[in-house]
Amino acid sequence: MKLRIQIASLAFLLSLTLSLPAQSGQPGNARLWLTTGDRSSLLAEQPAPVSFSSAASSDPAIEVNDMEQYQSMEGFGFALTGGSAELLMRMSSASRAALLKSLYAPDGDGIHVSYLRVSIGSSDMNDHPYTYDDMPAGQADPQLERFSLKADQAAVIPVLQQILAINPAIRILGSPWSAPAWMKTNDNLKGGHLKPEDYPIYAQYFVRYIRAMKAAGISLAAVTVQNEPLNPKNTPSMVMFAPEEDAFIAQALGPAFARAGIQTGIQIYDHNPDVTSYPLSILGDPAAGKYVQGTAFHLYGGSAEAFTKVHNLYPRQGLFMTEQSVTQDPRSRGLDIAEPVDSVVIGATRNWSRDVLLWNLAADAEAGPHTNHGGCTGCWGALTIQGDQATRNLAWYVLAHFSKFVPPGSIRIGTNDLEQLDNVAFLTPDGKIVLVVSNTGNFPFSFAIRYHHRTAVTSLPPGAVGTYVW
Repeated sequence: MKLRIQIASLAFLLSLTLSLPAQSGQPGNARLWLTTGDRSSLLAEQPAPVSFSSAASSDPAIEVNDMEQYQSMEGFGFALTGGSAELLMRMSSASRAALLKSLYAPDGDGIHVSYLRVSIGSSDMNDHPYTYDDMPAGQADPQLERFSLKADQAAVIPVLQQILAINPAIRILGSPWSAPAWMKTNDNLKGGHLKPEDYPIYAQYFVRYIRAMKAAGISLAAVTVQNEPLNPKNTPSMVMFAPEEDAFIAQALGPAFARAGIQTGIQIYDHNPDVTSYPLSILGDPAAGKYVQGTAFHLYGGSAEAFTKVHNLYPRQGLFMTEQSVTQDPRSRGLDIAEPVDSVVIGATRNWSRDVLLWNLAADAEAGPHTNHGGCTGCWGALTIQGDQATRNLAWYVLAHFSKFVPPGSIRIGTNDLEQLDNVAFLTPDGKIVLVVSNTGNFPFSFAIRYHHRTAVTSLPPGAVGTYVW
């Protein structure tokens, strides 16, 4: 009997080991991709590899421990706003195809973006606000007879279909900025609340949207209930306090998805981590919590450390970073990359986020298109698109240092904190180690990387970001 138990235990441990990505053995050389604040190196692989050896080093060391494993990553990406899609569709077909391949192809020389966020209806980065069931003032459509994706058929849907042809496995998140005005207390696409009596109708609006997108060949991995539910300032926008979102999920959205057999995940909150009481109150309600996939956060207020507070209380629920604008005037001479890599991407992933989505993919030279009276006037985008020309901006480089090297299914692994050298590491499904380091100081920094009892000595210029792969 004792022998059988030992054999069973060994079999369990073996199955557990086989379920994890293959782990690297003794490292030899690491390849380094470097971006500097003075733009002298832009996501450029350095000619000289960083060599591991058994020699000791007195430099401060980043200890990489692949036996210390945390969350599995679902992807890195941008928001494909309606404005972004419109600019892409103005490009020639050949230029658009080449650009999308460089962004979304899962292999090759591009940056392997693996996640997309789209707005359900318009966002404030569209040239005008709309939903899929707009009615004249004073009229309603409770049977959703006027529901249509027509507003997205000129740009958003064709671009998504082209991206999916390049990478069918890409994950897509949908987020609404507003319910149709006739469902709201102020009969306006800006501000206002969802009428409680229209909760069942709005739930069916989500169901219609997911089914219509599926019919167009576009599957939604997840939706958030409301973009920035505590922000009434955008056009469009809608306020939804925590008790309202809780009731909407428990009484309408969750049951509607269950009845319709919809597997799309429901992510709550979709706003800043300075009000963690909002998602915690919903996660703590069994009636709503049973339908919830996890909590979505932005990072315009508060810090990513708050993600861990939510994780520690509800470790089985996912955490997702669904929006942050990483923006800099494209005419700037330098590239202020170290701080956003540190506070946004390293911060989010070291605090349990399974994805990082930046706002937004593309804008024109005037940071448009955007809506009036509440559209973002300084959201430059990861790309500036003018005709067939696409210029890479700060957010492109921030995300590319991760998306190019960390595919979905990678697992965050252990590293220690070093002052001035914030970092995060991942174990990829094919057994590679990816370490991203940000030098937020104003002077060069020499340091060591220790892994499997071997050491590599390297350095980063001030304000630089390095991605090390071995």
